[in-house]
Amino acid sequence: MALTVHCDIVSAEEEIFSGLVELLVATGSEGDLGVVYGHAPLLTRLEPGPIRLKKQNGEEEVYYLSGGYLEVQPDSVTVLADTALREGDMDEASAEAAKREAEQALLNQGEGIDYSKAAAQLAEAAAQLRTLRAIRRRAR
Repeated sequence: MALTVHCDIVSAEEEIFSGLVELLVATGSEGDLGVVYGHAPLLTRLEPGPIRLKKQNGEEEVYYLSGGYLEVQPDSVTVLADTALREGDMDEASAEAAKREAEQALLNQGEGIDYSKAAAQLAEAAAQLRTLRAIRRRAR
């Protein structure tokens, strides 16, 4: 039996996950990072993208996070997410539409266009699409 650590993923709206995990992989501000039992204490900002959990029973779950913070302590991992979505809460067609809209806004940089807002929307839409693709790969 693999060693596990307690993990909590919460958003402003609700608790998304609470349980024992063998592995957590998230998109940190400095790149992807993995956390297993015995990881050194850490606090890092999370970027929009998937977070993958390998639970105690070997089953994997993937969620989408719009950003937030990850804290690693000796006996627990806590993810405080701005927004966290389960697979059933994501809509691929909406994410594709949001991506196209943001790309169009960036191409047509003119009067009244907020570049940073459009870039953030593009990053979030692309991250949701990456998450949906990761979920599909896991299901195969």
